[in-house]
Amino acid sequence: MIKKLIDEIVKKDAPIVVGLDPMLSYVPAFLLEERKEALGETPECAADAILEYNKKLIDAIYDLVPAVKPQVAMYEQFGIPGLKCYFDTLKYAKEKGLIVIADVKRGDIGSTSAAYATAHLGNIKIMNKEYRPFESDFATVNPYLGTDGVKPFVDVCNECDKGIFVLVKTSNPSSGEFQDRLIDGRPLYEHVADKVVEWGAASMDGTYSNVGAVVGATYPEQGERLRKLMPNTYILVPGYGAQGGKGKDLKHFFNKDGLGAIINSSRGIIAAYKQEAYSKYGERGFAEAAREAVLAMKKDIKENL
Repeated sequence: MIKKLIDEIVKKDAPIVVGLDPMLSYVPAFLLEERKEALGETPECAADAILEYNKKLIDAIYDLVPAVKPQVAMYEQFGIPGLKCYFDTLKYAKEKGLIVIADVKRGDIGSTSAAYATAHLGNIKIMNKEYRPFESDFATVNPYLGTDGVKPFVDVCNECDKGIFVLVKTSNPSSGEFQDRLIDGRPLYEHVADKVVEWGAASMDGTYSNVGAVVGATYPEQGERLRKLMPNTYILVPGYGAQGGKGKDLKHFFNKDGLGAIINSSRGIIAAYKQEAYSKYGERGFAEAAREAVLAMKKDIKENL
């Protein structure tokens, strides 16, 4: 699967993934008002408006970027209607030819981990038929429980040609409370990186492994070190844009072949219409603003690489 992602990155000349993380405050009010009369002020109303919001965003950017990354929590907060919206969003993205990275951050052990892997990457067998629960190509995985929690995902990657991104050094300010702790003279995130390389060796797809890593753009020095430790690991880089990461911070996340990393931006793109730079588009031009934000991000990355 990582080879397919790389092919799409090269084809569109854009190492970019757009995070579909639709907080209700990002959704233009008119989309909610259009549904309020029929559905009331309900989770169903919110989920229906979010789905339309996502579809218009996807329509505006699918020719520019290789992938989208829906954050499942933003959908789960609306209960069953939200999960239906998540399902439909993934399906629509796939119809538009996009690769889907499910930002689910799952992590458990044994049969529970296997069930998570099946749900988000695999197929479930019901008597004599198989079904794919969600249309995801990659999933984010929390490695805190060790190999017992990650191996079931790697197994499904190999069985179904899928991929994962393992949390290594995350972009949030308090990530260092655990991830920077020294163990045998090295920070914990380096030990996790070593395991990512080990797990990845069991699922190679050409030069790179289907087992990738998450490393935040907000920690460029650590990113440079981790790039060297994981030369055949694709890095998903959150933290660009609204969290403070800039194009100049990204150079060392990539390998010399110009590959090796894909940069995520979420609200900096999907809520671009709220920024002064794109205010001319207004609320009803939110999709056009998102497209312009993608083009600006692409330019920023290219100029700094």
